Amino acid sequence: MREIVTIQAGSFANFIGSHFWNFQDELLGLAENSQADSAFKDQCIDMDVLYRTGETQQGIDTYTPRLLAIDFKGSLGTMSSRGTLYNENQADLSNIVTWTGNVSKSVAKPQKRNLFIKSLYEEELDALHTDNNMDNGKNEHETDICDKDIVDNLDDTVKYWTDYSKVHYHPKSLYEINGLWVDSQEFNNYGIGRDAYSSGRGEEICERLRFFIEECDHIQGIQYVVDDSGGFSGVSAEFLEAMADEYTNIPVLLYTVRDPASDTNLKSRKQTVSHYVHDAVSFSRLSSFCKLIVPLGLPSLSINSRYLRINDKKPYHSSAVYASALHSVTLPFRMKPFGPTTESRYESGCLNIYESIQMLAGQSRQNKVSILDVAMPAPSLKGKEAGKLLLRNMHTLTPETATNSEDLQSTEVITLHGVLGSGGHHASVAEVNDAFQAAYEHSTSPKFSHVSVSRCPLPIPLPFPSIFSNLVGQHGELLSETSSSSARGSLDVHSIPMGARLRSSSDILPFLETRLRNFRRFGVERGALGKELLRTWGFEKDDLEDLEDVLHKMVNALVPESQLSSDSE
Repeated sequence: MREIVTIQAGSFANFIGSHFWNFQDELLGLAENSQADSAFKDQCIDMDVLYRTGETQQGIDTYTPRLLAIDFKGSLGTMSSRGTLYNENQADLSNIVTWTGNVSKSVAKPQKRNLFIKSLYEEELDALHTDNNMDNGKNEHETDICDKDIVDNLDDTVKYWTDYSKVHYHPKSLYEINGLWVDSQEFNNYGIGRDAYSSGRGEEICERLRFFIEECDHIQGIQYVVDDSGGFSGVSAEFLEAMADEYTNIPVLLYTVRDPASDTNLKSRKQTVSHYVHDAVSFSRLSSFCKLIVPLGLPSLSINSRYLRINDKKPYHSSAVYASALHSVTLPFRMKPFGPTTESRYESGCLNIYESIQMLAGQSRQNKVSILDVAMPAPSLKGKEAGKLLLRNMHTLTPETATNSEDLQSTEVITLHGVLGSGGHHASVAEVNDAFQAAYEHSTSPKFSHVSVSRCPLPIPLPFPSIFSNLVGQHGELLSETSSSSARGSLDVHSIPMGARLRSSSDILPFLETRLRNFRRFGVERGALGKELLRTWGFEKDDLEDLEDVLHKMVNALVPESQLSSDSE
């Protein structure tokens, strides 16, 4: 077993996670569907890497994500914090015998289910009636909710990440931070998140993680997705530090994510300074407690590809792109391993988290910051330049990066899955590998490259948003111009080929240099406007020196010391 434990912290991280787990749930269903494409039935993906088996108190078998999702109180919408499988009654606080005074109970008005959640609820009621031999035609719970109504309704009504989640969760998975409500506007910096973790909540969160880790036979690592635009970066840095002390040998692959709309509310000089200082502190602290960190979050996704139509103001839209990229780039971690002399027709290039980290961060210059690029959808393999076309269609999801820089020490780990051949069929593993190798045949960059290939495309579940342009066909094939101008979703596009790449490159230098420069200017230099702010966040002089040193070393790993010194003068 090569288990992975997943952690999601913060609103946008959980929006991404909701799509990510919908992909996994869809793959599980398609693998058992006799009518599904053979690429889904023979996917060679080990879902036990991400999922755990269990049993309810009623003896019902369960299969739930090995997940810890951390968010505000009230962030779960219509879903209970105990999930949907384990419905044991919680203790009634009105029966506490140590209090002799009057007790009043306030009950919040329940959230209204949208059409998608209603349809899931009614499907489960129908299944329950069938299991209990109560199926006598159309039962009282059945309605005629059509898929088009569901898709249209979702685009207009999604407020919480649970509004489009079709996955059952274990009650240990969903952790709401008491005292922090979903509409809180003040939970917007590293310091307040640090305080929130320290005020008695840290041990509760650690105990949840302990539950999942201790039942693993041979854990390969932790994948952690954090919304680092506000206080959840502080919560996560403290949590990661505790994890590093307790689980010394478990590698952490950390993705820092941001909603495109997260930086649009800076109205004053004070807010701007706080934002710059937060970014530097957050990145320095988070990167200190992981083996590899991948910053994600472009100011806009709507102009990133002619094949996507994204409303940047809707996290339901933008999170779908990041989730698709994370699904693809982590696919090698759950590919079924084969022996050194055994080849599979369905996949190649299986990796675990440790191996991937070593390829990207364990090379001579020890760069632990990687860039994530994605081709969504990936183009078909047509002509002699097919591999080069695929690489040209890769667009970065990491902000503030350089382009076309010459880096003879760059390394990359690429995943290609569901790629179509010239005839519209799924290309074989060998065809994809050959096309990719041809693309790099006469290239001096990257220095090292690892390719993972699977014939299994990305499935598009029903609650996936309508973000594809009219140039994307039913199986993700790229079309010529059509008369239709409307965006396409799951009713029109059933699956897409994908390419995703993690790369260690000096292209990340602008991102790192900005944070180092801002930290010095606003945090540590004489008269810096953010000095008092950092003090209120609990940082002393020695702490600030450590934070600066972390950023300096990351920059210096990619640029000669002499150049760094001259640039900073």
